[in-house]
Amino acid sequence: MQFTRKGLKAEGFAGFRPIDDLDITRIPQGTGLFVVIAPAGFLPRFLKRSTAGVFKKRQPSLPDPALRAAWVESASVLYLGKAGPGSKGNRGLRRQIQEFVDFGRGKPPGHWDGRLIWQLADATDLVVAWKELPAEHLNQAEADYHTGFVAEFGKLPFANLVQARGSAPA
Repeated sequence: MQFTRKGLKAEGFAGFRPIDDLDITRIPQGTGLFVVIAPAGFLPRFLKRSTAGVFKKRQPSLPDPALRAAWVESASVLYLGKAGPGSKGNRGLRRQIQEFVDFGRGKPPGHWDGRLIWQLADATDLVVAWKELPAEHLNQAEADYHTGFVAEFGKLPFANLVQARGSAPA
């Protein structure tokens, strides 16, 4: 797997819209994976305080040294997450991405995965792409992408703080 725009397209990712230009109604409602990627020439500028909402009375901001340590030079993929069906079957890509963007705009989240994205000065210039996958393949696919990224870059994407684990072999 190539963790580039071209590589992601070859893997079946679609959309590739800047966060500021996302039309949420054009995002599929089904389950799948989504990525946040940096556009060509993007240089990280870290904010002292995140624009993201407070989660369980905890501020989402990290100190500058932690952000610099998490940054992955030469990687365009900054975050890779999943959008499952939820316990009531009413979640999916559209809802997950909408909540992710709302979180960056200061709304309280139901989770805070990917929160480091919202400590980048130009976060709304970042690009979101998605890939529909059946719910039963999500955990393994996310784990495989994380493993591949770590193999190539030596650590997880910038805003992934926990490596996904796939299904245990039967």
